[in-house]
Amino acid sequence: MATVVFLHAHPDDEASQTSGSMARASAQGHRVVVVYGTNGDHGEVPQDLAEGDTVVAYRRREAEASAQVTGTARVAWLGYADSGMSGWEQNSAADAFASADLDEAAGRLASILDEEDADVLVAYDWHGGYGHPDHVRVHQVAHRAAELAQRRPRLLESTMNRDHMRRQFQAAKDAGLPMDWDPDAPMDDGNPFGTPEAEIHWRVDVSDLIETKRASLACHRSQATDIEMFLAMPIEIYTAGFGQEWFIEPGREPGLVDGWWLDEAPREG
Repeated sequence: MATVVFLHAHPDDEASQTSGSMARASAQGHRVVVVYGTNGDHGEVPQDLAEGDTVVAYRRREAEASAQVTGTARVAWLGYADSGMSGWEQNSAADAFASADLDEAAGRLASILDEEDADVLVAYDWHGGYGHPDHVRVHQVAHRAAELAQRRPRLLESTMNRDHMRRQFQAAKDAGLPMDWDPDAPMDDGNPFGTPEAEIHWRVDVSDLIETKRASLACHRSQATDIEMFLAMPIEIYTAGFGQEWFIEPGREPGLVDGWWLDEAPREG
């Protein structure tokens, strides 16, 4: 059995990106830990936020609820503030994740890796999928933390398959569906969404866990703009979009494997 640590930027990111893999790992008896870089304090204010409650406390409860859905054993926080989107004044705030000292932030994560004696660390690709400053920082912090850990974990990067999304986009257009979003358009950092398929190593089919993924998303309903849109999708559309999870494994030979990365023999040392 392995201990797998997933580093995410904000509470709710795990639900859309890796909740299927988290649920599969925990169902197989592996120990799953999720770490959030930020408290998500610049997210949407919950409509039912009670007097005296805070967005941070509310979203922490949502994260714990999502962990119950996926079987995650531990929820941990690096303690930084949400940096907002590119160009926001929050990017340079003193406690923003995006502007945090790299070694300090990586040291916080490395301490968790050491506490857990982590076998695997899952983070994001080089531009965090779409260039959000906190997502980019997840990539940087994870790579540095892997270097600082007492026992270097196997490192994977969650990403989105740009070619797969392009095929879906074209199929929807061919079917006459209204499409106002283009995966090849510039995202928050000016780059297209995700990663070319040729640079991805793992396709994990989590379609058998699609209801678990939807339930994980539903735990974060305070972020209504995105979450309600996803939950309103017909199940077949939702499965097409979220039934596969994609991972890069730095240093691995090129080639897309259709399988489950925890089926490989565990690392030594």
